[in-house]
Amino acid sequence: MSGAAETGPAQREEPPAGRKFTFPSALTVLVVVTLAVWALAFLIPPGAYDRDAEGAPVQGTYHRVDSDQSLVDRLNDLFLSPVNGLYGVQDAKTGEVGPDLAGELYGSAGVFLFVLAIGAFITVVFATGALDRGIGRLAHRLRDRGALLIAGVMLVFSLLGTVEGFAEETLGFYGLIIPLMLALGYDRMVATGTIILGAGIGVLCSTVNPFATGVASSAADISLGDGIVLRAIMWVVLTAVTIAYVVRYANRVRADPGRSLSGFLPGDREHDAAGAAEPPELTGLHRAVLVLVALVFGFMIFSVVPWSSALTGDADATPYGFELGWSFPQLAALFLVAAVLVGVVARFGEQRLSATVVQGAADFISPALVIVLARGVTVIMNNARITDTVLHSIEGVVSGTSSALFAVFVFLVNLPLAFLIPSTSGHATLAMPILAPLADFAGVSRAVVVTAWQAASGWMNLWVPTTAVTIGGVALAKVGYDRYLRFVWPLLAVLAALICGFVALGAVWT
Repeated sequence: MSGAAETGPAQREEPPAGRKFTFPSALTVLVVVTLAVWALAFLIPPGAYDRDAEGAPVQGTYHRVDSDQSLVDRLNDLFLSPVNGLYGVQDAKTGEVGPDLAGELYGSAGVFLFVLAIGAFITVVFATGALDRGIGRLAHRLRDRGALLIAGVMLVFSLLGTVEGFAEETLGFYGLIIPLMLALGYDRMVATGTIILGAGIGVLCSTVNPFATGVASSAADISLGDGIVLRAIMWVVLTAVTIAYVVRYANRVRADPGRSLSGFLPGDREHDAAGAAEPPELTGLHRAVLVLVALVFGFMIFSVVPWSSALTGDADATPYGFELGWSFPQLAALFLVAAVLVGVVARFGEQRLSATVVQGAADFISPALVIVLARGVTVIMNNARITDTVLHSIEGVVSGTSSALFAVFVFLVNLPLAFLIPSTSGHATLAMPILAPLADFAGVSRAVVVTAWQAASGWMNLWVPTTAVTIGGVALAKVGYDRYLRFVWPLLAVLAALICGFVALGAVWT
């Protein structure tokens, strides 16, 4: 998952001491951020906005307040920050967050369980072998039609990326895609671009990806379906542009191999597409699993979309009778039930199904913990009463800007944050409590802020060396990272311009 890319590139067992810097994991980064924010809270003056009936800050009402926190209180907040990040409760009168208070849940327990549930579901699906074999069959069937093979694989990867954050899973497809691309007269860069950019553009244009859109929407206090129309249009356009870019390069290399950016290794020109081993046929069980997966994700989209608002363009439209308005508790239950259903259809048996569900939840504990730690940082800021002070300082920067310019600002300001925090889940949980109220001040839909934020995160993750998907992909393809950057930078420039245009249009439109 894109949001599961929390641990960075795989490490050697015994790296040479002092010779190679390894970027710390997202968990370590967030521990450092927690300590830094806790220390800064002693220096940043506490303040507060007046709040409206819905709890949103009212622009122009910021004022300084006194903090009654002692050093012991602050140490207690630091010690309990992960606990408060999971199930801290916010007192309705004081606004303080703690695990033993009465009020509304402030922690991210709902999102935490949702990540574990979808992790269990995805792990069960991959354990059936249906998705791997389905993609393998598609690639083999298109082996004699190069442009269609590139477009078909990229489209499937992009679709999986936009709905469920398909990213790390692509690392298993290099052994299949590279020989096919070489046999068709392409180079290893074509295979690399097909895989990394195919899945990456889907994650960049996430529509309902739980690890990006889901976490960000929860932190922004909006529905997962808010803004899905804009994100869907972006996905169609940017996916088409990315596919066209890779196909154009592929055609150029096949016509003139000397223009290859990656070059060819010994034996690369000796592959034969006709002799490529054909993956086994899809069984009836595989087909049933693939249909079930499509139905589950289709139902998830149906359940979260505010159909009345999406179809009428009126954010305050009365919901239709068929709208479900589901959020993370219902979606967590949906994916747990779906995991069991897939296991039953695949005839796993009770012991294998139980073990796979548990293993799936365990595999996704890292992104789940990242969300908890990031939420714990916001608890420290909340209890020290500095969140509104930080918000007020940024309000002065964007004050008076147009809604379109504000949306572009959100995209740009999140680029360095995405580099420092490559975890989409952690980045969203940290940034949204500040960015979402700013959208209210600028008269922009919070959904546009979510879209601009995830586009920044997705754009950076197409090339930064701190993600396992990129650095691991070029290593598996035996393509130099510097050569990959030469290949991808023109596309990155085009995508950045398109993203700015889309979020600016979305800000004006909404």
